[in-house]
Amino acid sequence: MTATRVLVLNSGSSSLKYQLLDMRDATRLATGLVERIGESTSRLVHTPLAGGDAGAAGPRERTGPIADHDAALKAVADELARDGLGLDSPELAAIGHRVVHGGLRFTEPTVITQEVLTEIERLVPVAPLHNPANLTGIRTAQALRPELPQVAVFDTAFHTTMPEAAARYAIDVETADAHRIRRYGFHGTSHAYVSRATARLLGKDPSEVNVIVLHLGNGASASAVSGGRCVETSMGLTPLEGLVMGTRSGDIDPAVTFHLKRVAGMSADEIDELLNKRSGLVGLCGDNDMREIRRRIDEGDERARLAFDIYVHRLRKYIGAYYAVLGRVDAVAFTAGVGENAAPVREAAIAGLEQLGLAVDAERNAVRSGEARLISPGHARVAVAVVPTDEELEIARQTHELVKRVNA
Repeated sequence: MTATRVLVLNSGSSSLKYQLLDMRDATRLATGLVERIGESTSRLVHTPLAGGDAGAAGPRERTGPIADHDAALKAVADELARDGLGLDSPELAAIGHRVVHGGLRFTEPTVITQEVLTEIERLVPVAPLHNPANLTGIRTAQALRPELPQVAVFDTAFHTTMPEAAARYAIDVETADAHRIRRYGFHGTSHAYVSRATARLLGKDPSEVNVIVLHLGNGASASAVSGGRCVETSMGLTPLEGLVMGTRSGDIDPAVTFHLKRVAGMSADEIDELLNKRSGLVGLCGDNDMREIRRRIDEGDERARLAFDIYVHRLRKYIGAYYAVLGRVDAVAFTAGVGENAAPVREAAIAGLEQLGLAVDAERNAVRSGEARLISPGHARVAVAVVPTDEELEIARQTHELVKRVNA
C-alpha cells in the first residue's frame, strides 16, 4: 500500500491546529484545533470529514486541562484513532509542519533533521513569537512517531526569490549581515497557493501570469508575483512591516520608536507591544473585526470610518507600488478572512484605479462564495479575483511531493 496521507500541524504558543489530508485527491479526512494549551480551560474541537469510520459525523468537543503540546498532540491522535485515522496507520506518509521563519537557508520544504532543528532554533531572535512554538510542535510529533518523515514548510520560503534590491534595507551592510537584518516576508504558503490558483482561474500557466496577491486577515500582507516567483512583499524582517493589520501598525517611521523612548519613556518591550498588539485597526478604533467596523460605519461612527479609510489607503498605495514593480499586471487577487469576505474593502481598494485597468463589478463583488471567482467586469484589462486561500493544502502538497522525491 502506498502511503498518501499527510498530517499538517500548525503549532502556536498555546494552540495546535491540524488537518489530515489524503493527497491522492486532496481530500480532507479530519480537521481540528486545540486551544488554550497549558490552561485549565483547554478546548479541543475535532471534526471528522471523510474516509474514516465516523464519516462526516460532525464536530466533537473536549474541554478540560491539556498541560502541554505533548498532551495536545496525544489528544489529537486519540481523536483521529476514534475515526479509524490513527497516527499509527501505514497510510500516513508524513507530517508537515508550518514553520514561520526559515531565514535565507531554507528556500523550499525540508525534511527535518537535528541540523534543521538547530538552524530553526538559531532563527528564534528574528521570530520570537513563532519559531519556538513551531519547534515545540515538531519535537512533540517526532517523539510520537520518530520513524515517520517530518517536513518543515516555511512561511518565508516563497519570498526568497526576491531580488536583493527588494530584500535589502538601506543600512550599513556589515551590521545588517551580522544580525541577519533584511526583508524576509511571511504568509508565503498562502501567497504561493493563491498566485497559482489565480493563474488557473485565468486559464494560464503560473509562469505566464503577473499577480498582486493581497492576503488580508488579522495579519495582512501583499506580494508581487511575476511568472510564479515572488519579486516583492510587504512584510519584512518581522510580520510588523507593511499593510495596516488587525493589531499591528504596518509601515511606520522608525524614528517613532526613538521618540517614544526619549519623550514617553517607553521601554523596547513596551514599544514592541504597542506596535504589535495595540496598533492597526484596534489602535485606531478599538476593533479589529472588519464586520464590526463596517457596522459602526453604517451607524455614523467617525473613528471607525477613519480606521477603514487608513486601512484602504495603505492597500491602494501597495497596489500602485506593486503595479510599478511588475510593469504588467494580469490580476489582483484578494484572499484570507477579510479579503475573501469583506466586499466593501475590495470595492474601496480598487475604486479610482480605472486608469490602471482595474475595476470591480458591484454585483459580482457582492456574491458570497467559497469558490475562486472573478469580481471584475468582463471588459476590464486587469482581472480582479477573490481566491480562497488554503495554506494547509499547500503545506500538505509540498510535504507529499518532497517525501515522494526522497523515496523515489
